[in-house]
Amino acid sequence: MVRLLRLARNPVLIRPAHAGAFDVLRRDDDMVLGRIQGEVLQHAISQGLVQQKGDFLEATAEASAFLQRALAEKDEERFAAQHGALTDAVLVEHQGRACESQHVVRRNLDDSPLSSVARLRDKAGAAYFPRDAIDAGERLASDFERGHLQPRVTASWEPRLAQKQKGQRSAATDLSDSALAARDRVTKAVMALGPELSGVVLDVCCFAKGLEVVERERQWPARSAKLMLRTALMALARHYNPPKPSRQSDLRHWGEADYRPNMARMAG
Repeated sequence: MVRLLRLARNPVLIRPAHAGAFDVLRRDDDMVLGRIQGEVLQHAISQGLVQQKGDFLEATAEASAFLQRALAEKDEERFAAQHGALTDAVLVEHQGRACESQHVVRRNLDDSPLSSVARLRDKAGAAYFPRDAIDAGERLASDFERGHLQPRVTASWEPRLAQKQKGQRSAATDLSDSALAARDRVTKAVMALGPELSGVVLDVCCFAKGLEVVERERQWPARSAKLMLRTALMALARHYNPPKPSRQSDLRHWGEADYRPNMARMAG
């Protein structure tokens, strides 16, 4: 079944072979791609995984989810795998300055828009977004989350007049020192990017908007958000890790090989 669905991702031809089997052929040049038993083909059609129109066969949208479940590395992740790309990642937990602990965790690469754009490739096949740019975007998203800057999407059951009582402290004082520090880092990062680049970074990294959504909301040309995001993330990476200043030469005077300074004049 997995082999059939892989072959039928693009429309293919099917022709009877022998003993109830069918040959799967490429549509362009009739090249034989494989042979499938008739029972497997009929089961795939009955389950709605492929659709047949004459001699043409094509996988349906349900086939993609079926393949992800079938190819899951672990049995308990069969249904979770159809909603993203699961992989192993190392989580490092710092415990003071002396020691740290590492744990292998499962990570869904489709949880964050940055995980999706990190897999984009250029014409040469190399990563379109540099690794330090992706790390900078994830660092900003982490500070945005730690600073509790996400807009409230659920109902608040606090009294509406609670914050309007005279002499009552503001809501900002209820935040921890780490949250306030995270807000300060977000503010500095946004100011460093400026109004031209900060908007697309906040939309994608912090508000989890896709590139198509950003282009539609900002009325940008197609595929322009990818270029703007790359420029903004590289500028953000320089903000977090500024280049070291070039070492200036101590040379103060040009002279011939036998030149000696006049010490009396320099002392006078």
